[in-house]
Order: sequence, then structure tokens, then C-alpha cells
Amino acid sequence: MHPKRRQRLLIVLGIVLLSSAAVGLVSYALRGNINLFYPPAEVASGNAPLHRTIRVGGMVVPGSVQRASGDLTTQFQVTDYTATVTVSYTGILPDLFAEDEGVIALGELNDSGMLIASEVLAKHDENYMPPEIAEALANKNGETSQ
Repeated sequence: MHPKRRQRLLIVLGIVLLSSAAVGLVSYALRGNINLFYPPAEVASGNAPLHRTIRVGGMVVPGSVQRASGDLTTQFQVTDYTATVTVSYTGILPDLFAEDEGVIALGELNDSGMLIASEVLAKHDENYMPPEIAEALANKNGETSQ
């Protein structure tokens, strides 16, 4: 092999190896920060991972909000009109949190299928609905989202 070709080959192989290492390290670093969205129907069917941070979104079921008397723990149910998921959150809920309104809860599913939320997000005005919830509700009603 000609020395010039050998040098070019080694340079190309070095770039490929360093690029692969960089992509691998970035993927490893982001692995723990990825929060996948699951509608309640997928959570209820067992498609959502246990003990891993996920987002669950839908509408708060009217009459399901239960506040503990001794602390800031609140339990409520979220639905996509197909299935419901019980969410437990300890902390101050957003001001716009209400029954029959859109919500996204970030947390981990426990063994009994309850989401232990570390954060609850509520819609910010009367026209807003998170895209994931709108798509899940549209798919439930047989519509196609664009």
C-alpha cells in the first residue's frame, strides 16, 4: 500500500472511531434525561416502563382529586377517555390545575401502576393543549392529527 494511502486510511479510521466514541458518550449521558410520553391507555396496558421517569398526560377526571389533610400530597386520576391512571403528587399544584382540564405529570410508575409524580404541569390558557395530549385524544376519537 502506498504510504500516502495508508496515512489517509489511518486518518479516516481515526475520525470514524472518535466520532463513534463521541456519539456513544452523548447517548450515554442523555439516556437518563429522556422522558418519554405515554397516554393513560398505554400505561394501563402495561406498555410504560416501571421505575423509570416518564410523562403521562390527559384530562383530570372530575371528582378524582383527593387532598391529604396532613401534608401537601394530592392524588388524582388522569384519563385519555380510554383508560385512567392514578397520580400521586406531593407539593404545591399549579394555580391552573383543575378537574376536567389538561395536565401532564412527570414521575415514575410504581409496581401497582400509580404514577408518583415529581412535577405536574397544567395548561396555561383556555386554548392551549400539549401536543402529546391533543394527539392521544385525537387518536382515541378516530381522527388523524397533523
